[in-house]
Amino acid sequence: MSSPTSPSPGSRATILICFACVYLFWGSTYLAMRYGVEVLPPFVLASLRYCIAGPLLLGICLLRGDSIRLTSRRDLQILATIGILMLVGGNTTVIWAEQYLPSGLAALIIASIPIYAALIEAFRPRGESLHPRGWIGIAIGFIGLVLLLWPGLRTGLHGDTHQMIASFVLLGGALSWTIASILSRQTKVSISGMAAAGWQMLFGGVVNLLILGATRQWHGAHWGVQAWASVLWLVVFGSLITYTAYIYLLDHVVVSKVATYAYVNPIIAVALGAIFLHERFVPIEWAGMAAILIAVFLVNISKTQAPAANPHPTDPQPTNGRPARSPTRVTE
Repeated sequence: MSSPTSPSPGSRATILICFACVYLFWGSTYLAMRYGVEVLPPFVLASLRYCIAGPLLLGICLLRGDSIRLTSRRDLQILATIGILMLVGGNTTVIWAEQYLPSGLAALIIASIPIYAALIEAFRPRGESLHPRGWIGIAIGFIGLVLLLWPGLRTGLHGDTHQMIASFVLLGGALSWTIASILSRQTKVSISGMAAAGWQMLFGGVVNLLILGATRQWHGAHWGVQAWASVLWLVVFGSLITYTAYIYLLDHVVVSKVATYAYVNPIIAVALGAIFLHERFVPIEWAGMAAILIAVFLVNISKTQAPAANPHPTDPQPTNGRPARSPTRVTE
């Protein structure tokens, strides 16, 4: 992937449009998932989304002239592992949890992924060191998580455990996504990042189909305008348009600017949840939201300013092959 260059006047407009897509569409996926699980069981929604989006993205790669052929068993194993961890363990858990949690709260819990990633990298052998500002961000982030989860914990102690369980499922999903993201950064495959994402979506969709077959959840599906609108929005705007926009930004804008979506998306999700679903936060959750956003900002700033031990996955690689990376939240 080429290094970002100074944009021309024409490309500036394209960059602005791409940023709008990444900010708005990825932030809106939480609302779309919330609407979807009202009428579709979680594994039905996840299976449809990725079994449609994966082949479509691979088809787009073919039209662009990109190779989608997996030339080795190693490539297949890497992409299958990342796809399952990221899209089943990481994303399907969000869909499941939104049966019981407000969409804005789910987005804020997931916003902590950069904090988890920085913490794991700091302790991983040959991982990236973290500036003191980043450690402050991590501390603030965990305080924010406690504040966000506190109302659900109190409700759980009084007998209604659904929100508490859903919150911990989301935390587990965030960890699964983080592990997959670190794995994708450290491994390389022989195809482009966009083609790799297509295969990851396809593998994730197939595993969701297998789980759907085992649980027989399709009997609870209610097909109609709301169901198909949710699926189409997630496929077209959440996976195809926005991912293409993200790849374009990585080629034309410095990574630190692209990373701003990590703290814009939750704000968009909270705003849309308030407007369309009338979701309301209690004061302690607002405090948790502020803490999470400040924490993600501090972690991102510290990572861009601290000297990195390893090349960034979007930098030109000195070896053959391409990183099997995906954006921090590619398939929202």
